[in-house]
Amino acid sequence: MRNGDATIVYRAEGEGPLVIVIASTGRGTEEFGPLAVGLAGRGFRVLRPEPRGIGGSTGPMDGVSFHDFAGDFAAVIRAEGGGPAIVAGHAYGNWIARTVASDHPDLVRGVVLVAAGARSMPKELSATIDMIADPEAPEERRLAGLRLAFFAEGSDPRPWLEGWHAEVTASQRAARGRSGGSWRTAGSVPVLDLQADADPFRPPESRDELRAEFGDRLTVQVIAGASHALPAEKPEAVADAIAGWAACLPA
Repeated sequence: MRNGDATIVYRAEGEGPLVIVIASTGRGTEEFGPLAVGLAGRGFRVLRPEPRGIGGSTGPMDGVSFHDFAGDFAAVIRAEGGGPAIVAGHAYGNWIARTVASDHPDLVRGVVLVAAGARSMPKELSATIDMIADPEAPEERRLAGLRLAFFAEGSDPRPWLEGWHAEVTASQRAARGRSGGSWRTAGSVPVLDLQADADPFRPPESRDELRAEFGDRLTVQVIAGASHALPAEKPEAVADAIAGWAACLPA
């Protein structure tokens, strides 16, 4: 489907209220297949749009902002009847989910922040992501980085050796500086802050840091045994959390 100069490809599964899932920095939505199946099985129609530069989605990559990316995903919601949808953003994707809600309030029923990072994080975590995404880096070093930054003990990080898109990462990072700050509020909709208990990007002391920003709109839920790759590590638990929270939203 089209959004101005952009063409966005997306998968759709299930029938029911809309849930749209937005991927993290430089990654697509293929890894959210089990989550989509779980949500579809709980009575939702799940949309997985690919960001510009991934899986057939195309569009300008330079000089764009969060608002451009949000427009892409808003167009997907409109193509599916206009919702309103629950918009779930993984990691970096939480910023875009919040932008969709801020820019297109008529299309959004609620926002889920899936493994959103804390306001301040160790700089070495960003450097680790760059190393992981570098196919020239030694595999064992990349696996160690994935275990450090993305996967809890007992999870298999090998599938995430693939699926990194350097040009997409560069475009998405640059977009933040052009986006202003209005997106942060997620409009006025309810927000689920879905955290992983072993996520180094969201340490325990930051659990409640968004309450001042969202007030009584915010629900915090922590999933055990997972890290920053939360929706890929624990798709059933994430599907349960989203479905349970959605059941309490206004119709």
